[in-house]
Amino acid sequence: MEKKLIVVTGGTKSGKSNFAVKIAQGLGNRVVFLATCIPQDEEMKKRVALHQKSRPPHWETVEEGENVVSVLREVKNSCQVVIIDCLTLFISNLLVSGKTGREIRDEVEKTAKEALVAPYHVIIVTNEVGSGLVPENQLGRRFRDIAGEANQIVAGYAHEVYLMVSGIPLKIKG
Repeated sequence: MEKKLIVVTGGTKSGKSNFAVKIAQGLGNRVVFLATCIPQDEEMKKRVALHQKSRPPHWETVEEGENVVSVLREVKNSCQVVIIDCLTLFISNLLVSGKTGREIRDEVEKTAKEALVAPYHVIIVTNEVGSGLVPENQLGRRFRDIAGEANQIVAGYAHEVYLMVSGIPLKIKG
């Protein structure tokens, strides 16, 4: 089977992560879950714990907020599938670390290109942030814009793209 880059996008709590897990289960048993969220508070730690409980216990979890490409290279011989959850937190981490929009877009493109040459399937989970309200501050608008551009980058490289709406996956590419 040809290795695929699959993107799952949608709004908050639309079922993206659960759908990505289901796709991964159908593609192989050896799965690496690359979590880009580095929990900073108790509420986020609880969210992470709930996500971890929803995954099979034999999956490997790697937490990395900024060096996603390095992880993709490191796990190349140990898995059949990598889930990156999520692209928007990865972008947020890069933005907070002082990266420019161009640097972030370049890093996202490197990630997509690395996923294409990986010897395993890659599923990227991301948020469709531009469908809501206009953020009230400059940083929020900048994040929204960069996230929208990043989503276009990964969707452009992807073999398949799914939009999650109320827990229902809509295949929009592939």
